[in-house]
Amino acid sequence: MPDWELRDPWFLLLAMLAPVVYRLAAGRAQAAITYSTLELIDQAPRSLRARLAKLPALLLALATIGMAVALAGPRTPSEETRVRRESIAIVMVVDRSGSMDARDLVKDDLEINRLDVVKQLFAMFVAGAEKLDIPGRPDDVIGLVAFARYADGLCPLTLDHGNLIAIAKDLGIVEQRSEDGTAIGEGLALAVERLRNHPAASKIAIVLTDGVNNAGNIAPDQAAELAHSADVKVYCIGTGTKGVAPVPYVHSFTGQKAYASRRVQIDEETLKAIALKTDGKYFRATDAQGLAEIYRQIDELERTEITELRYLEYHEHFQAFVAAALACIAAGGLLAATFFRRLP
Repeated sequence: MPDWELRDPWFLLLAMLAPVVYRLAAGRAQAAITYSTLELIDQAPRSLRARLAKLPALLLALATIGMAVALAGPRTPSEETRVRRESIAIVMVVDRSGSMDARDLVKDDLEINRLDVVKQLFAMFVAGAEKLDIPGRPDDVIGLVAFARYADGLCPLTLDHGNLIAIAKDLGIVEQRSEDGTAIGEGLALAVERLRNHPAASKIAIVLTDGVNNAGNIAPDQAAELAHSADVKVYCIGTGTKGVAPVPYVHSFTGQKAYASRRVQIDEETLKAIALKTDGKYFRATDAQGLAEIYRQIDELERTEITELRYLEYHEHFQAFVAAALACIAAGGLLAATFFRRLP
């Protein structure tokens, strides 16, 4: 249901004149012919015309109400029109190495791996999620970089968040052993390159990984230095339980999927150093709820305080009430002059 409101509600007081209009219009005209008695007429059955004799007066009263509502200005607000927008440039840097196939972020559910959880919550971070108290980033340009042994720029900085989320949804774990690895430095360096020349006043990279840097030609500390020189703030998220996590594999004899426990190794010291170097922050997520809370905290930390001019547009609905009132007046006048016409 739309949120109806009245521009000038005091005009509704004019609707109180409707009974007065009705009484004046329904008043009997003084008879031009005098009868000695009306008993015989009163005893006769009333015709349809007699029963509806006051219909023109009722239509005039309804017209009075309709005009009062029209003058009050019924309307419904539309979306706010943004006159000026300031955006933050954000690049999400996601680890898609083989270890992201571990099933430890959702308790008692081995069908959802780490990367699936990351993708779901990234979509909520971008588009918003009321149940998680995340408003979304409609004004921000956001890009996506994925890395394993190599870094890939999957989506440039864009306001087309629908396509961005669709691209992120298709992101999968690397399939070839030759492509597996964890090149944190190269992933961050590629994100910095995407952000370096963007005109946004605030530029951030969110690096999410569950491992230790073991690939690539750019070390994490070198990438952190690049980020610092480009004024890119880096938030680092270490993802995975502490201890061991179940990882799926195909049994060599039965060919069926099974799970093996592998120790979780996250280079938290390196991630903390990157965050510290760039005035960012390090987080550790051991389950889906914890990761959602981290996204919410980053969302709150990166809200630029700006002053915006906004105009609220309305859809006016007085025309319908004016048309209805005029129709009632016309119908009442026509009926009074024809079907309900009185003899003088």
